[in-house]
Amino acid sequence: MIQLRPMTLVEYPAYCDYFIDDYSREIAENYGHTMDRAIELAEQDLIRSFPNGLETNEHDLLCLELKSESGSESEVVGYLWHSVKVSDKSTFIYDFFIFSNQRNNGYGKLAIKALESQLQAIGIEQIKLRVAYQNQRALKLYQDVGFVISGYNMSKKIVS
Repeated sequence: MIQLRPMTLVEYPAYCDYFIDDYSREIAENYGHTMDRAIELAEQDLIRSFPNGLETNEHDLLCLELKSESGSESEVVGYLWHSVKVSDKSTFIYDFFIFSNQRNNGYGKLAIKALESQLQAIGIEQIKLRVAYQNQRALKLYQDVGFVISGYNMSKKIVS
């Protein structure tokens, strides 16, 4: 069973390390920035969203926790970062990550289902997200659980 729970202060530094590494690679690959610039941009995004660490009301940073059948043991198998926008009854997923050694176990689908349950309980009706075009694994997961493509992000590098 997958349970979504708030990330603790002890877990936050490891998340930051993972996020900056992972997101900076995506920024460099998708937008052609140098790794130094991509790292700087990833750090800025994290600081902008969590200026006081985990003490914020706008963004929820969750751990995906795998509970044993008995409930006596648990293990963190990934992360989910989202932000609810009550005014349009939606949330936006900024980051969703299953640890590489925990993939292909159905935890992604279970985590989305758990998130949907939490959101329904507070009146949220839509989940939005962005998927990098080359991330076919994530695209397949999202489509498998009912997401549909609603647009495209595009860019063009201007060279002189």
